[in-house]
Amino acid sequence: MKIVVTTDTSLKELAREFSLTEKLIRDSNLKIRQEVIQKGEIIHIPGWKIKGENSPSLEIDRNHIIYLKYPNDLYKAEMISSPLIDTKKNYDFFSFQKDISTIQECYPFVKKRVIGQSVLGAPIYELIIGQGKLQIHMNGSFHANEWITTAIIMKWLDDYLRKIVHDDTYEGFRARELYESRTISLVPMVNPDGVNLVLNKVHMKEDHWEKVLQINEGIRDFSRWKANIRGVDLNNQYPAFWEIEKQRKIPKSPAPRDFPGTHPLTEPEAIAMAKLVDNSNFDRIIAFHTQGEEIYWGYLNREPEESHKIVKEFSRISGYKAVRYIDSHAGFRDWFIYRYRKPGFTVELGLGVNPLPLKQFDEIFEKAQGIFWASLYM
Repeated sequence: MKIVVTTDTSLKELAREFSLTEKLIRDSNLKIRQEVIQKGEIIHIPGWKIKGENSPSLEIDRNHIIYLKYPNDLYKAEMISSPLIDTKKNYDFFSFQKDISTIQECYPFVKKRVIGQSVLGAPIYELIIGQGKLQIHMNGSFHANEWITTAIIMKWLDDYLRKIVHDDTYEGFRARELYESRTISLVPMVNPDGVNLVLNKVHMKEDHWEKVLQINEGIRDFSRWKANIRGVDLNNQYPAFWEIEKQRKIPKSPAPRDFPGTHPLTEPEAIAMAKLVDNSNFDRIIAFHTQGEEIYWGYLNREPEESHKIVKEFSRISGYKAVRYIDSHAGFRDWFIYRYRKPGFTVELGLGVNPLPLKQFDEIFEKAQGIFWASLYM
């Protein structure tokens, strides 16, 4: 919500009026540098909306943006109390992109940046929440037919942001305190081309379409497709004993799943994620996949001791089984632990055959939401 300040006021008074913190208002309005908000300034108020936005009594500018006159129209505003977005659907890249805009419009303290592009040129978005010292990265949809992970991440984000504004708690931890002491990096959709292929058979240039059909042996059902649009498994692309995976994986050429590429880090999506990690200082990472209701947390005994403490809480709060070692290499989590010796986790959401059906959405979210929260408070 935007307001027009009709009389000089202080940042402290503005925060008090809207039951927010000065930090939340500052983070939502990067132009604020002083304590006094001057008459005529336009300010974003995060987590609030105007009642009856079609009311003719509200001032509407030439771009049809509604502004609340503060303090005169304060009674016309209310804090958002219900979910802002609906992700319980076939959640393709276009739905995801639209929901990012909706989230940022309501919660402008959420920052967005493009960390790279897919093979077909779709932006790979990182969402950043908070500016705290402890830095946590989470991602989803490395695999195309595991797109439900993006929908679950975005639903949790919506809940988390609302709890920040309302100053709510989870397991006794205040969302606002977590916001102020943690920085969250989210890449909810690593593989946008693949997700759109699985859900939409997305339109693409004829030469790309012919190659995709050839890789899929002429079959137009892409529900089992995990790879990126070039038939490379993005979670087999990382330089953590990649050679072992290359030797033992059955596909020796582009395929709907499991082909690790001709070399490590050949694909733009995998490169973007590696650069993001290398240029950041993440304290821990969580990669969401499906399915199995398991959490993988160790790699070649290079995981730190705190990983065990964290995964115990993940397991307690979700009911998922903690698995220390699996016979796998070249994954994003493997590489993170191998390279940085920091906690890294792969969370396998739900049970069944990928892609998991939407009828499991509520059950998956109910079990998984605690993992998101515990990744912040542990």
